[in-house]
Amino acid sequence: MRLLTAAVGALEEFGYEQTTVAQITTRARVSRRTFYELFANREECIAAVLDDTVAQVERELQASGLDTLAWQERMRRGLWAILCFLDREPVLARVAMVHVARGGGRVLECREAILQRLIAAIDEGRRESERETERERESASRCSVLTAEGVLGAILAILHTRLARERREALAGLLGELTGLIVLPYRGPAAARREQTRPAPPAPERARPPRRAILGAPDPLAGLPMRLTYRTARVLEGVERYPGASNRRVADHAGIGDQGQISKLLARLERLGLIANVSPGRAKGEPNSWTLTPTGVHVARALSTHPSTAPREFAA
Repeated sequence: MRLLTAAVGALEEFGYEQTTVAQITTRARVSRRTFYELFANREECIAAVLDDTVAQVERELQASGLDTLAWQERMRRGLWAILCFLDREPVLARVAMVHVARGGGRVLECREAILQRLIAAIDEGRRESERETERERESASRCSVLTAEGVLGAILAILHTRLARERREALAGLLGELTGLIVLPYRGPAAARREQTRPAPPAPERARPPRRAILGAPDPLAGLPMRLTYRTARVLEGVERYPGASNRRVADHAGIGDQGQISKLLARLERLGLIANVSPGRAKGEPNSWTLTPTGVHVARALSTHPSTAPREFAA
């Protein structure tokens, strides 16, 4: 979550070409080792941002109840939900529509898969059996999958141009024109003109994110003067899993062989208020007995609620 949020900020500030792993990890206060435990490279991280953004849009579309609608109304309502989302999340909109368009590798594959789904949805316009007039049937018969690809390309170009401008315009105002652009080759000019003059629907309700939503989730380290490392996460997990654990027990769980290093890390987490030593015999040289504080419980559990993005060992 921290890395994806940081990647969004870095893309917005520096652009795709200039965004580096170092900029992402610095913004996230996360170590490079942790980054490479999660992602093979920068492109995988940015592709994960795109995947999570698309998941948010899909929740908006599902909440709009499109499945029961005829094709033309489905296009209009779906487009309305997407435009409203892009207006509400302008930074994610620019990342997904402007910055990611320059990507390659995994980012390009992810973007291409999204485009193919959108093309297929538009292309349903020539296969849907219910046609109001002979002219509409004739218009649809002249279309091919290339028609849908061209329509989508035109819409993306329009949105890209507006999102790339320094002065933003509300995209929701484009609903009539863009729906008419979709409808025109399949239903003809009369249907397209009707779409241009229809009033916009009410703004859709924002879909509630699932428990494991990533982008936009609260930062568990907000306000703490620390950088998240893989070993820190493992130590917190060990203290949570084994309440009252000694230094050695925590070190074994975290894979730290140097007792001096584990002592320093535990002492630092104690100063930050994340763990507490509850051993009754601290002054007599008895082993330490570590437990999470309420703040430590919050941080440890927040980290463990994202198994899809956690290191494989940490998620186990």
